[in-house]
Amino acid sequence: LSIDADQRAAWVDNKQLDLNRKEFDTLLYLVTNKDRLVNKAALAVHVWGDYIDEANSFDFIYSQIKNLRRKLKNSHAQIEVHAVYGIGYKLTAT
Repeated sequence: LSIDADQRAAWVDNKQLDLNRKEFDTLLYLVTNKDRLVNKAALAVHVWGDYIDEANSFDFIYSQIKNLRRKLKNSHAQIEVHAVYGIGYKLTAT
């Protein structure tokens, strides 16, 4: 996996991943915190900013994580996003 934050692009085996803005921001935050557990609140604040105050749940994160997992799997990336029940997410090598 290669990431260029300035270009807002990510590649697996020299093929660019088709990520929307939130998926890219989520991936970048997880890569920055690789092998560390990222709690949902910290991820939400980093990616969604002040809008987190309006949320009643973290359902908006789940769809981004689901899409990101699918895109990483389909590209045969050597990383996975693991959920830690009730806490958050962790990016690990496969």
